[in-house]
Amino acid sequence: MTKAAGNRNAMIMIGILFFVFGFVTWLNGTLIPFLKLVCQLETDTEAFFVTTAFYLAYFFLAIPSARILQSTGFKNGMALGLVVMAAGSLLFLPAADSRSFALFLTGLFVQGMGLALLQTASNPYISILGPIDSAAQRISIMGICNKTAGAISPLILGALVLKNASSLEKDIAAATDPAAKEALLNQLAGRIHTPYIIMAVVLIVLALVVKRSNLPSIKTEEMDTAGAMEGAGKTIWQFPHLWLGVICLFLYVGVEVMAGDAIGMFGKSSGIGLEETRYFTTFTLIAMLVGYVIGIFTIPQLISQQKALKISAITGMLFSLGIYFSSGYVAIAFIALLGLSNALMWPAIFPLAIKGLGRHTQMGSALLVMGIVGGAIVPPLYGWLSAPGRLSHNAAFMICTLPCYLYICYYAIKGHKAGSSQLTGSPAIS
Repeated sequence: MTKAAGNRNAMIMIGILFFVFGFVTWLNGTLIPFLKLVCQLETDTEAFFVTTAFYLAYFFLAIPSARILQSTGFKNGMALGLVVMAAGSLLFLPAADSRSFALFLTGLFVQGMGLALLQTASNPYISILGPIDSAAQRISIMGICNKTAGAISPLILGALVLKNASSLEKDIAAATDPAAKEALLNQLAGRIHTPYIIMAVVLIVLALVVKRSNLPSIKTEEMDTAGAMEGAGKTIWQFPHLWLGVICLFLYVGVEVMAGDAIGMFGKSSGIGLEETRYFTTFTLIAMLVGYVIGIFTIPQLISQQKALKISAITGMLFSLGIYFSSGYVAIAFIALLGLSNALMWPAIFPLAIKGLGRHTQMGSALLVMGIVGGAIVPPLYGWLSAPGRLSHNAAFMICTLPCYLYICYYAIKGHKAGSSQLTGSPAIS
């Protein structure tokens, strides 16, 4: 097989994995209102623990994932990640039977563990599968796979678990007999069984496919960044653009999750029922798909990765202000448009941050994946700020997003160049 054919096959395989990432990750937007009802949670802040449990796994497992990948290699590490995700999916079955919010959160954390391993392997893999300056283009293609799945998954899960949810919610609230109320809640919780059993089976099958595939290996240990930075980049601490990138990715994931997962709760606060709000995450992801298509045709032919990041950050600031100064469906539209702003951020931040790391690429990737914990922090902050007696949902949303976009704009203009005037080189591929 020629190198070009091998790289093309690798792109297809990684694209399938990115589809899986998107499908599992963006189920959270549907799970938040579902679990709030099923587990009878009292506040939105509690409901947003869904994102906290899921994204905290990235923080705790990213560096161990890098160590695992050093032992297993990229391909076997990806297969292992899929198996761990399947185990997390199966935990949803006893969680539903007992209606235990803690067990649901445990299942989400285990899913996040598997995704941490997959993300730590696949993102640097696709970034350095070709020229680093066009990495954003390749990641944009992966993003289309990711967000297409993300747009589909809430529709599928919503249709299965939130069918007639508004009327069922009223029946549960009106039930005076505790036994009758428990029966209704158990009936609703049981709807989660079928989709998560199917998900676990698909993940196991995909793990076997990856294990038996012939993905080309990436040899990050064969080159270093000697001469690329002062101090020759001998330790991971000597790459300030990486550490600033970790902060940037932390803030980016926070606003991405806000736009995708918090949009439904925002809509509910505006008096819109579950029958409508279950589709709102899909609107955000459609906007992201548009952004990815733009990235494929413009980077690097028309604009650079860093310029795309700057433009994205500026539009994010404008849309955040639009949310604050509007209401109802107009505000919902501005939140969905944040998906357009967010689309090219990951594709730009990741390659800018790992550029020139050489043999430190796996650890740099792990640190960046740790930054995904932003999704565990920013949405619960929004839930706390928007609680009754504090701020309006519009003001809370703006406070949680505008400063993030300001920092991302700084990284696009200056931060990605910190500590070096030139970063060159990419790992060998065989």
